[in-house]
Amino acid sequence: QVQLVESGGGLVQPGGSLRLSCAVSGTMIRNYFMGWYRQAPGKQRELVAQITPGGDTYYPSSVKGRFTISRDNAKNTVALQMNSLKPEDTAVYYCYIITTTYWGQGIQVTVSS
Repeated sequence: QVQLVESGGGLVQPGGSLRLSCAVSGTMIRNYFMGWYRQAPGKQRELVAQITPGGDTYYPSSVKGRFTISRDNAKNTVALQMNSLKPEDTAVYYCYIITTTYWGQGIQVTVSS
């Protein structure tokens, strides 16, 4: 059974940083594209970061320069470093094995003073 478990979310002030981690079990991630998505209340789920098996990354303009995705294939984990956080980054963040049906349960990130 494939499971993705996110950790590291919480409440942070604007301008602050958080690091999300996703631990995967039941499959090895080394051959997969991995992604972080987020969904704010009343909005569609959106991609915020993607990393290829070779380590190439993609970010939408809304987070580029502030977020960094990384992977550790040996530990079967994916991380999302989020800096210079803004209130509009508030959402539930999900880890995802791209092109599969495997999602994490989601973790809340709230940016507020």
